[in-house]
Amino acid sequence: MSSAAEQEAVQEHALERARPPVWPGAPTPLGARCRVGPGGVTGTNFALWAGGAEAVELCLFDADGTERRLPLAELTHEIWHGFVPGIGAGQRYGYRVHGRWDPWTGARWNPAKLLLDPYARAVEGDFSLPPEVYGHVRDWPQQHVADTVRDDRDSAPYVPKGVVVQDDDDWSDDRRPKTPWQDSVIYELHVKGFTQRHPGIPEQLRGTYAGLAHPAAIEHLVRLGVTAVELLPVHQFAHEDHLLRRGLSNYWGYNSLGYFAPHAAYSSSGTTGQQVGEFKRMVRALHAAGIEVILDVVYNHTAEAGELGPTLSLKGIDNRGYYRLQSDARRYADYTGCGNTLHVVQPQVLRLITDSLRYWVTEMGVDGFRFDLAAALARSMHDVDMLSPFLAVIAQDPVLRRVKLIAEPWDVGNGGYQVGAFPPLWTEWNDRYRDAVRDFWRGALPDVRDLGYRLSGSSDLYAWGGRRPYASVNFVTAHDGFTLRDLVTYERKHNEANGEGNRDGTHDNRSWNCGTEGETDDPGIQALRLRQLRNLLTTLLLSTGVPMLVAGDEMGRTQGGNNNAYCQDNEIGWLDWSLPDDPGRAQLLALTRRLLALRHRHPVLRRRAFFSGRAQGADGLRDLAWFGADGAEMTERDWYAPTATLGLYLSGRDIPGRDERGEQITDDSFLAVLHAGHTPLEFRLPGPPWAESYELLVDTTREDQSRAPGTVHRGGGTITVGARSTVLLRVRE
Repeated sequence: MSSAAEQEAVQEHALERARPPVWPGAPTPLGARCRVGPGGVTGTNFALWAGGAEAVELCLFDADGTERRLPLAELTHEIWHGFVPGIGAGQRYGYRVHGRWDPWTGARWNPAKLLLDPYARAVEGDFSLPPEVYGHVRDWPQQHVADTVRDDRDSAPYVPKGVVVQDDDDWSDDRRPKTPWQDSVIYELHVKGFTQRHPGIPEQLRGTYAGLAHPAAIEHLVRLGVTAVELLPVHQFAHEDHLLRRGLSNYWGYNSLGYFAPHAAYSSSGTTGQQVGEFKRMVRALHAAGIEVILDVVYNHTAEAGELGPTLSLKGIDNRGYYRLQSDARRYADYTGCGNTLHVVQPQVLRLITDSLRYWVTEMGVDGFRFDLAAALARSMHDVDMLSPFLAVIAQDPVLRRVKLIAEPWDVGNGGYQVGAFPPLWTEWNDRYRDAVRDFWRGALPDVRDLGYRLSGSSDLYAWGGRRPYASVNFVTAHDGFTLRDLVTYERKHNEANGEGNRDGTHDNRSWNCGTEGETDDPGIQALRLRQLRNLLTTLLLSTGVPMLVAGDEMGRTQGGNNNAYCQDNEIGWLDWSLPDDPGRAQLLALTRRLLALRHRHPVLRRRAFFSGRAQGADGLRDLAWFGADGAEMTERDWYAPTATLGLYLSGRDIPGRDERGEQITDDSFLAVLHAGHTPLEFRLPGPPWAESYELLVDTTREDQSRAPGTVHRGGGTITVGARSTVLLRVRE
């Protein structure tokens, strides 16, 4: 034997002796869990579902990167498992899964690739995408068959590792707000973008969970009056190759890979498990302030993309078991536009998703979820099916049926648009509300029929199966698209910074630039844009349903016309906290606070039941009435006539439902006048029995709303409604 061979044999023998024993352990729970084993020995139980695999190796990594491979010999119901004594919290690990390489049948096992545990509760390291992390030879000369040629280079030095996390948390001191749906106001934010430039947050905490938990951040949320934050994805995610090549990254995070792990880059305290505790402390701090935490979750696809994507986790564990494949099993069924779609009909995939959801509720303290491209999860074999296994499991789950469930009710496949179709328990993003409100205020609605439905809770979409007005999440803007300020500043997208030739992002913005594209010094256009912002915010916060604001819209945040800032981890995507230094922006923030306080005080603005439109008493007063500019109730013909004006009367006399003491709920009555015309309008106020007189609360022609309230107008008299403005009046008894 040569000296080199002898040295190698000695090293192998030393490694063999250094390997800890692997006891049988248990097949449940999946993942890595610290526990006490036989004889009181502490260690970690590892369990991985890998259907069809021929062998599984657990790979443990020391601080210097040294790898120890431990075969998992126990197999129970397609779950490979073992208990390793002496292994505790902080241990980095991954798996190598052995099996056939046969892409033509969908089999893509490759033990040269280190795989992330789908149940890893913490992840250390960044995802870069060198050729070694691909299961196939990425640079094969014949690209049309490159995915069929196996790459045998080791990927371990280039991929993140899972981290064993200790179960040592007690939530007994936490008090969930449990805000009823009808009282909810959602505030969509990005953990980093919201905190990165906040001057009141210490620099070392900006961009992190701890930054969002800081009193300076929470103070803004509380003073604003929102009841829940909806966090853009915080599951561990990866960056796409095409972004890395351009020096960019996936800022929004809709490219998940670790469904149990809080994204490590948002941790200020460390990434070997500390991110878990930091996230929990953030949730506790928000709960203590009365604010719920809703997660935007991406269970429809993963970061492994299609057949030419990397092999990071599920693809190498059991490609056919986790992903929807086409009849040509080399190819992936893509209902998401991201290269792959999780096969939710498969029991192990459904288990992965529901185990993840329950984990975030029971162990991480969150209060609900917004499901990205939820229609993809509701597909059975091909078509969207509201009796699908996913929806059925959620409906009967004792944990998940009690939390807030929000669907983005569409995907990119055939028949994927499902607004209004999700079953009870579910609330939906209502893009028909968004489109109607945008079109009205830019003067593009032919009549006000659709607007009437949207303002009053969208009964045409949701008044079935016991659903309520709060089944509609009303929004004018979301993370995807223009900000509110850009909606009144740009008519064309300006996504050049994304490096895709301005081809990305939607062309259908339904925006109006008020006469000039982009920022301007023209004081008339500036004043008009601020008025339009006030109109849009007032409309949103007076509408029946659940309003959703996007972080920064209350201060006039801009992205410079970029309507797809998913890769802009910079000033384009971050919130500018200096905006309130401008008097106009400060007044916009004050108006938003004022409207939210009004909404919280008045149950007529947050009804639990749809309007009947019928008389509530002998005087003929109805719970909901619509008026034209002449002060007369609108007729059927009026709904079809071209108009830019709509009067909405909300009666607080007899609101369906009772309070906690069983008493009938009553409230003030209100009249809102929305006028999108380009000239002022004389509007006749409805007289008795609707009102003897009205008190002015909001007039969006005024920048400073503190000067507007208090003016009293006689019922039957006229008021001047300014061009493109909203007036809100309260009925005086």
